[in-house]
Amino acid sequence: MAVYKVFLILALAMAMVVSAIDSNWYDAHATFYGDMGGRETMQGACGYGDLFQQGYGLETAALSTALFNDGLSCGACFQIVCANDPQWCIPKAGSIIITATNFCPPNYTRGKTDAWCNPPQKHFDLSMPMFTKIAYYKAGIVSVRYRRVLCSKKGGVKFEVNGNPYFTLVLIYNVGGAGDVNAVKIKGSNTQWITMTRNWGQNWQTGTVLTGQSLSFQVTVSDGTTLEFDNAAPTGWKFGQAYDGGKNF
Repeated sequence: MAVYKVFLILALAMAMVVSAIDSNWYDAHATFYGDMGGRETMQGACGYGDLFQQGYGLETAALSTALFNDGLSCGACFQIVCANDPQWCIPKAGSIIITATNFCPPNYTRGKTDAWCNPPQKHFDLSMPMFTKIAYYKAGIVSVRYRRVLCSKKGGVKFEVNGNPYFTLVLIYNVGGAGDVNAVKIKGSNTQWITMTRNWGQNWQTGTVLTGQSLSFQVTVSDGTTLEFDNAAPTGWKFGQAYDGGKNF
């Protein structure tokens, strides 16, 4: 009976993870920004920095307001195919998988007809290398279909600690599984668990003094899965440094 209960709990947990990633396909549009080198796609509204160093590369996109969710979608992964545009879709191109790393802002200029990122439109502003995998460069904009998928990342979840002795700001990146973090707790070696608040993008903050203590984290992604990263940052951690949590979703 005990074995059966354990199996049932595991089965339900797996079902929750699967159901949290919507397998349905939805309509949207896609454009691209920057060049093939991708320099213009670095930084951005999610708080990430050098996307090459942080493991995202150029397999990225900026999301319109309808998809960005005020920054909570940062880190989510999407599968995208070019659709219903035989003139511009590359034949048999298949699909691409991108991570949301930036925001495509709306443009409310009067009379502007190509403001693709305005609500309620669902739009992906892809890096140029990703766009040209599914559509011809000269297309400019194409119709696409998309769905949420699980993220596959190499190495552990990363924690970049910034701020000052009285304010700790942690950028969380390279997150697998659902990818988009929506709750974080932090614990110093001399404190209890402290709920962090989201500052912007995937930057999470606390005003508790934590210098001179090792740092542990509890991270929850959008499908409800939580992982605990014990002593992810050692006692001698420094501001501006990133630390590997040693595991991933």
